[in-house]
This record gives sequence, C-alpha cells and structure tokens, in this order.
Amino acid sequence: MAENNEKSWYVLRAISGKEAKVKEVLDSAIKNGTLGNYVSQVLIPTEKVYATRNGKKVIKERTLYSGYVFIEATLTGEVEYELRNTTNVIDFLRGRAKGSKPEVLREQDVLRMLGKADDLQEASLEDSFEYIEGEPVKVIFGPFSGFTGVVKEVNSEKKKLKVVVTVFGRPTDLELESTQVEKV
Repeated sequence: MAENNEKSWYVLRAISGKEAKVKEVLDSAIKNGTLGNYVSQVLIPTEKVYATRNGKKVIKERTLYSGYVFIEATLTGEVEYELRNTTNVIDFLRGRAKGSKPEVLREQDVLRMLGKADDLQEASLEDSFEYIEGEPVKVIFGPFSGFTGVVKEVNSEKKKLKVVVTVFGRPTDLELESTQVEKV
C-alpha cells in the first residue's frame, strides 16, 4: 500500500467544551511521541468578543465552532485510529455512508478558518465605506434609533459620521459609527 505523505486538514468531533483538553493532549502527543511525524497543527478557531462588565469593555475569546478541533495531518497507518481514540474525541467528521473516510476540508475553508480570507474581506470592506455629505440616513442602533437625518461630516479613517437629526424641532448633531446607520 502506497503511503500518502501530503498533509490535509481534517475535523475531529469533540465533546463540547472539551476542545482545549483535546488540543492539549494532541499537542503533548505530537511533542513527545511519533504523532508529530504525521500531525503538524492542531487548531481551535476562536474570535474576540467585546463584552461590557461594570461599564468597562472586556475582550473575551469565544470558540467559533463548538465541539470541533481542526488538525493538519497525514492519515496513514494507525494515525487515524490514534486520533479517533484520543480522550474526549467522538470521531472524525465524515460522510454519511457506512465506513466512509474522514472528510478533507477544502482549501478555501481552511484559509477562512486561518483568517487569511478574512483579512482580504476586511480590506474590501474598508474600501466600501460609502457615505457622502448631504446623504439621508436612518439611525438603526443606540438611543436615537429610528431617527432619520442627513450626513454632515464623514471620517472614513475612524468609520464615523456626523449626522444632523431633528429632535423636538431642533437640529442636533450626532457622532455615530457607520454600523449605527443605514442608507435611506
């Protein structure tokens, strides 16, 4: 049987909440055993979430895919068996057919998971900041939600707008983020 030495990305299904333990066990096995010859990376994609506690912004990391651990590996010999029988691992993500092989992730999904695709998307979002002075907008978030106004000033670097709304018959300037308004 010819061995395939090219590494691909696979998904291990783990017990929800135990992803970090699985990563810890696999990292240890990679460093201390022969698993390092076949597995190069173990990842748990996370995102930074801003939460407000006692009036202060706090940054927390949250697991993006609960119950999943991503690995870059060559599944030859006993490697699949060893990974599948790791503590807190249920099985590989695989097809529905009985006896199907573990699913290989597509390259575009891997790039998105690693954040490389997100960087490209963010660059295009920065270019798409399209508000112009005099344009009518509606406030969709905050204490002035539901008010309509006109853009007075645009700060594309900070992605902020100065919008003039009418409150009790008087024009009032508001400084809003671009996510707080939408075009009318």
